Amino acid sequence: MSIHPQVESVRVLRKVRGLPTSDGAGVRLTRVIGGPELPDLDPFLLLDEFGTDRAEDYIAGFPDHPHRGFETVTYMLDGRMRHRDNHGNEGLLTSGGVQWMTAGRGLVHSEMPEQESGRMRGFQLWVNLPAREKMTDPRYQEFGAERIPVAHPAAGVEVRVIAGRAGGVEGPIRQPATDPLYLDIILAAGSAWECELAAGHNAFAYVFEGQATVGEGGDARLLETSQLGVLGGGTRLVLRAGATPARLILVAGRPLREPVARYGPFVMNTRQELMQAFVDFQEGRF
Repeated sequence: MSIHPQVESVRVLRKVRGLPTSDGAGVRLTRVIGGPELPDLDPFLLLDEFGTDRAEDYIAGFPDHPHRGFETVTYMLDGRMRHRDNHGNEGLLTSGGVQWMTAGRGLVHSEMPEQESGRMRGFQLWVNLPAREKMTDPRYQEFGAERIPVAHPAAGVEVRVIAGRAGGVEGPIRQPATDPLYLDIILAAGSAWECELAAGHNAFAYVFEGQATVGEGGDARLLETSQLGVLGGGTRLVLRAGATPARLILVAGRPLREPVARYGPFVMNTRQELMQAFVDFQEGRF
């Protein structure tokens, strides 16, 4: 007779709240990863949430700025943002769309609102690149809302699959280096969903509407609106909504476990590489 060990449930290891800040030309946002409470969660370097109905909070946008050595992931929930870079690439991110930009060896780009009123809401996530890929050519994976598949894996549960797999559906983003999972999960009041996370990957859940419970029994923990839970302890994730609906992003990825030398928009492995990034940018080699 064979005995199969029970799969351990994922639990919340710690809770984090973001800090109000501004970036670009004064865009107001909340920094959830990348602040003093949670500087990073390998391979994730930063998570910013932006969301406002006030045009003055976003209208100045993010004028030209450089990046090297990592990836930026912009997920637009509401609004329109125009992207341009110094290699001639241009695109328009609209509600429900995602842009996964691999900065690689370097580029200079801008992200500017293409609206003068109304709501702008979404997330920007920074994902580190391994040393072997930091100096690759820049590239984009950009998908409108109509190309983001939606799964309904349980009653009252809707999952928009940006990267990875969920509910038998595979997202459009491909990144073998970190094998990311990026889900936008909507839970109706009283609904629950169970899924598997990859063993050894770092993961977090961030609730941006309502409240959701992570885990089971005595390990169950409530995440409130604007609260991030660092996840761990197993691979079987159980999510539940209470008396009101909840919405959250679930993100996971393979940690790189490499040294990080970071300053502003450059993320390399050594201080020497970081200094070279400044020289290359100043001499117009991006």
